[in-house]
Amino acid sequence: MSGLLTEMAQTSLARLAEARSKESEQSLWARASDAPAAPLLRLSSEGFDVLAECKLQSPSAGDLSANTSGVEDRVRSYAQGGACAVSVLTEPTRFGGNLDHLAQAARVLTPLGVPVMRKDFLVDPYQVMEARAAGAGGVLVIVRMLEPCHITALLDCAAMLKMFVLLEAFDAEDLAVARAVLTPRKQHAEKILVGLNCRDLETLKIDLPRLEELAEGLPAGYTWVAESGVTSLDDVRTVVDVGYRVALIGTTLMNSDAPKKLLGDILTAGRERAMEVRTRKIRIATGEATSE
Repeated sequence: MSGLLTEMAQTSLARLAEARSKESEQSLWARASDAPAAPLLRLSSEGFDVLAECKLQSPSAGDLSANTSGVEDRVRSYAQGGACAVSVLTEPTRFGGNLDHLAQAARVLTPLGVPVMRKDFLVDPYQVMEARAAGAGGVLVIVRMLEPCHITALLDCAAMLKMFVLLEAFDAEDLAVARAVLTPRKQHAEKILVGLNCRDLETLKIDLPRLEELAEGLPAGYTWVAESGVTSLDDVRTVVDVGYRVALIGTTLMNSDAPKKLLGDILTAGRERAMEVRTRKIRIATGEATSE
């Protein structure tokens, strides 16, 4: 693992131990199971969606709170802008998050029919239960951090709690692990998205071309999510052309003082390009000549 992921895994294990000392797994499971149902993740028939992210800081961008009056206002603007779901950072040491932010977001978004996803460096099913008990409808699972058996345990827990999962890969090796883990699950009744994060974990820099270079390794039959590199409308069009159905967008939205409008512009650009892609495929399939 990279230095960042190693650090995050260690702090995650420490937080896990502290949480377990305060509440047993049995008690937490009961709370998670009894929690009101989260809204379902619903993707638009127009071919493109945004998973909008709320984070107050990040190792690469620093403080991101300048345009944010509070978690509740920010996530509400995302829902009003058309986000299919909202990712909320709950990692405290490098991202300024906590489970209270997740619960605040869920209180705002559940009545609006928009699910919340816990974004953190999860290492144990206990943390999936924490997310559900706080109102989340989904969780992030990072392939690079876990052995395949542990990935499976997190996926199984999420499925039992009727939560969606964003399974995140960074490179071809991660994608191979993801395919191996997902192959025996094809008949499972669960919602799994597969994301490719184009951030270099050593330098923390964005390498947008990786989203296309590695796309052939993404598992067929799953919704593909472009992560970290989408910062402009041209980027949106690029990832749609490659085959991504969703973009996870965080820093760009957090730096905007008009996130609702920006989200609307992003969705319009992505859905217009998705329509163009579908039309092009139909023409090719029917043998129509095109000037493209």
